[in-house]
Amino acid sequence: MPGDKSVPATMRAWESVGAPGTRVRLVERPVPVPYAGEVLVEIEACGVCRTDLHVTDGDLPVHRPHVVPGHEAVGRVVRAGRGGSRFAPGDRVGIPWLRRTCGLCRWCRSGRENLCVDARFTGWDDDGGYAEYTTVPEAFAYRIPDEVPAEQAAPLLCAGIIGYRALRRANLPPAGRLGIYGFGASAHLTAQIAIAQGVEVHVLTRGQEAHQLALELGAASAGPAEGGPPVPLDASILFAPAGELVPIALAGLEQGGTLAVAGIHLSDIPPLQYQAHLFRERTLTSVTANTRRDGEELFALAARLGLRAAVVPYPFEDADRALDDLAGGAHSGVGVLVR
Repeated sequence: MPGDKSVPATMRAWESVGAPGTRVRLVERPVPVPYAGEVLVEIEACGVCRTDLHVTDGDLPVHRPHVVPGHEAVGRVVRAGRGGSRFAPGDRVGIPWLRRTCGLCRWCRSGRENLCVDARFTGWDDDGGYAEYTTVPEAFAYRIPDEVPAEQAAPLLCAGIIGYRALRRANLPPAGRLGIYGFGASAHLTAQIAIAQGVEVHVLTRGQEAHQLALELGAASAGPAEGGPPVPLDASILFAPAGELVPIALAGLEQGGTLAVAGIHLSDIPPLQYQAHLFRERTLTSVTANTRRDGEELFALAARLGLRAAVVPYPFEDADRALDDLAGGAHSGVGVLVR
């Protein structure tokens, strides 16, 4: 950028290709310019989220061709756009999925900005953190303490926040029994929060590695989802994007229980049978994005509980491999691109 020796003119970035068999490609792009109210951030680390797969695989409709994925980005502010005052150069920030809301609709005005009809999302509507630099509206960025490693902070920005909101949406009674279906990035963070609150957690997922991690974290049981839970559950959260698990999870609930579906994308749900799946006041609900308040509460809770992600680091140059590993279930940890 002319007149600014601290920021280069171009950067490396991974863009979504939208071609069969190829998710992303590494390209050279101009470093973005922050608009009014935005900051330019040099990225230290960015989590590899399942939503990135949904964007790059076409499960979600294309909002921006060749978008740069990534919405769990941590870095340092290098420049502020006009009117920016919340952050100064050198401040450490986190860039989440929710990028901007209108602030005017009935949903925003009632504290439900996650349902804003004009919301924009990082790594879907606007370029995200699979890059050396990106921008973010300063009102939607989170302040990240210097003592928190970037690779630990990154997964909290979506996996952690969505898991926290899902736990709230599940209406779990105090010291109740919680079922967790699927045990990836969001699930293993949510399990830690629930266990710290005295909840009896039962993990239902495939893979011995995931079972072992769940038990090491303090889960009461871990086994395959198809067999159902060992005890009736007061609430469950479905993290796996598998609609065929919805009837199984509903049938495993105690009367009055709630199943919260946490994913942005879900395969088709088989027909439900009223008596077996919904009667006795069982509730089926979903989770849509998050509010900024969810994030602030989660970060405060994470600091108090010492929340730790099971991170699997990848060099920035291996973003394509990180996505392939996530799609193939190569590990039960959280993939993070590290520069």
